[in-house]
Amino acid sequence: MTAAVHAPAPHRTPSADPRSVGALLAGATVLAWTGILVALTGADPATASFWRCVLALVVLAPWALAECRRHGGVAPAAAGWALLSGVLLGADFLLWARAVLDAGTGIANVVLNVQVVALPLIAWLVAGETMSRRQLLAVPVLLGGIALAGGVFGAGAGGPEPVRGAVLGTLAGIAYAGFLYLNRSVSRRHRRHLVTPVALATVGAAVTSGIVGAVGGGIAVDLPAQSWAWLIVLALSGQVVSWVLIGRGTAGLTPGTAAALLLVHPVLSVMLGMLVLAERPTAWQLVGCAVVVAAVAWLAGPGGWARRWTRRVAGTVPRTD
Repeated sequence: MTAAVHAPAPHRTPSADPRSVGALLAGATVLAWTGILVALTGADPATASFWRCVLALVVLAPWALAECRRHGGVAPAAAGWALLSGVLLGADFLLWARAVLDAGTGIANVVLNVQVVALPLIAWLVAGETMSRRQLLAVPVLLGGIALAGGVFGAGAGGPEPVRGAVLGTLAGIAYAGFLYLNRSVSRRHRRHLVTPVALATVGAAVTSGIVGAVGGGIAVDLPAQSWAWLIVLALSGQVVSWVLIGRGTAGLTPGTAAALLLVHPVLSVMLGMLVLAERPTAWQLVGCAVVVAAVAWLAGPGGWARRWTRRVAGTVPRTD
């Protein structure tokens, strides 16, 4: 009886699904390019965020309508929560786009991982869900890594305001965690709707970005053709393809496995920033990035995933997968 409770088959099957792993890795790889695409558009954060959402809705809206005709519509309350999650997603886009311009795409994507701690904190504050000892211990480690990545000991050729970029990237991660918390509740209630929650959240993000842009000086329309081309690529890849793939992948994986695989996103972002945009972070900034990624990897294993991986490397535990 005890063995059956502690080692049920459903907990192992999702993490071994190669299709889910492939979808999640593909989505994370596509997402790693978004910071570079934002920089290449040459647009201000509000303009890039607004058009990213609007252009994505050209694809998402008819796709979501077809999904609703096939499976029925979502409940009005769920639709409202999805729209509200989009407000937080819009805040994430605005803050993160500015962080990319301030600190560079690699650093901005790494500090965004503060959402790994922010999400359980929000769940604790809103729903009273308990935080594990591991999550509490990771908070100062993550903050220290973010401070190093932000250039507290000096910054390289990544952006003009690395410290401000690290702070804004951290705030973006908190907003992103709020989006994940609300969007997760909608997806759990309507499991057959893969695209509809993304489309509704994108509407909320577009409205939020549009309002902030209008108050702050307007949304640019007379952009050069090259900027429009990069915005279209950003919308289709960073807002449609990546999130649909990640949503499909996480549905078939345990949370720890999904979080661990998503580490490919910040790692690739740093590498792409150095290769494509000639970003040159200092050694201390790279150490900060490594600290953040290591802390996220540790948090990704609530059942001991990180410890088992470390022991495998040391040769103390034989591989079984």
